Amino acid sequence: MSKIKRYFSKKKEEAAFKLRIGRGMGEGHKLNAPKSEASTSGSRQSKFEAYVPPKRNELSNEARAAAAAALSRIDRKDSREFNTSLAAIKAQAKRELEAERRQKEELLSSASGSTSASSSTGGSSGENKNLACRGVFFRCPLIGEEVLPKKEWKIKIKEFLYQQLEAERGLTACLIIQNCNVKERADDCTATLTKYLENIIKNPEEEKFCKIRMTNKIFSDKVRYVDGALDVLHAAGFSEVQIDDEPFLLWSSEQMEEGLDLATLVDALKNSEPIHLELDRNIKVLLPSQARRVVLPDDFYRISPEEIKREQQLRAEAIESSQMLKTKAMREREEQRNLRMYRYSLVRVKFPNGLLIQGTFNVYEKIADVFEFVQSCLADETLEFNLIASSEGKFNEEDMEKTLYDCKLIPNVLLIFAVPAIPSSGAVDVNFLKEDLLMLVQSM
Repeated sequence: MSKIKRYFSKKKEEAAFKLRIGRGMGEGHKLNAPKSEASTSGSRQSKFEAYVPPKRNELSNEARAAAAAALSRIDRKDSREFNTSLAAIKAQAKRELEAERRQKEELLSSASGSTSASSSTGGSSGENKNLACRGVFFRCPLIGEEVLPKKEWKIKIKEFLYQQLEAERGLTACLIIQNCNVKERADDCTATLTKYLENIIKNPEEEKFCKIRMTNKIFSDKVRYVDGALDVLHAAGFSEVQIDDEPFLLWSSEQMEEGLDLATLVDALKNSEPIHLELDRNIKVLLPSQARRVVLPDDFYRISPEEIKREQQLRAEAIESSQMLKTKAMREREEQRNLRMYRYSLVRVKFPNGLLIQGTFNVYEKIADVFEFVQSCLADETLEFNLIASSEGKFNEEDMEKTLYDCKLIPNVLLIFAVPAIPSSGAVDVNFLKEDLLMLVQSM
């Protein structure tokens, strides 16, 4: 089965599943009902779909040695050598953690999270070296395993669809309409094409439904110049002809794409959507000294850096001119405006030994997704742990369905990792992360 047919087959399965759910199949249960599992993290795993990081093959001892040697050879080119061994990483983290404890003001500044990011307007060319990450990256399971920015995926998706056009013209063209045009134009085109084809299905013998004048205003405005639209009509059995020196599309059942019928094509038009991109966490492992400042790239914002600067300037001028104290309602409105500026949130989790993991999340992902992400990074994924935010405190089961936006954990947040079964003093010497993740520790 081709990738295009698999896409539509999956869509039909999802639609059938939603229909069964709508009819009340399956027994529900209360979220706070007692569970048989002993651990909290275990119950989280059963209730939420876990984040699945990109697959990594298990490292053999020889592979680890080779990787360490390769990293060593690369780092020797730098003016400052960085040792990637586990002992060296732990020692470096411990030294930095002790230094950080002596500088409480810096720790409080880091824990407060969003102050530095809010004042930053993204990555200008002079600030690139200070960016917390290089951008926001995605995966596309339908097409391949690459991890790319959204702009590059849009180009790659368009190339992929046009490559599939020869083999699956009708179905592929439906996807081209949704993926290669702006949404409003794609929706108008889909509605118009659906009407054309449904008219033929209901009245196959009526001549007026079997031909389309190509100079017709509706056809010209909503169909003719939309990517993929003419391919849908050609696959449906329309061909271009001249009638009285005017261009027409004339339908004939003999001209239809082999193995395709009009009902299937209408169904494909109605079910086509932009090809889904999965947000990649872009995992990084940081030492304490590398996590003191958060400068976000432009991809994290809904609007451009220039627009953000202009909005901040206008707001400052308005406040200065009004010369009045803001009410609570005014402060809340301003806070909501600030929060809506961001599409993504940078989440950092600090472990007792000083190391931090960093991941990218959509602002509407849930707290449960953050827990699943952290769980997937642990050497012992069954370990019961808590995450603590400076603003929210310790999260509980009732918080799992809240989004990062709901909890105002945007545009960036620092969470503290804690294990109830291990005293804080003893946890400092414990490495909780998977060994292959330690290879991601960034060289200074």
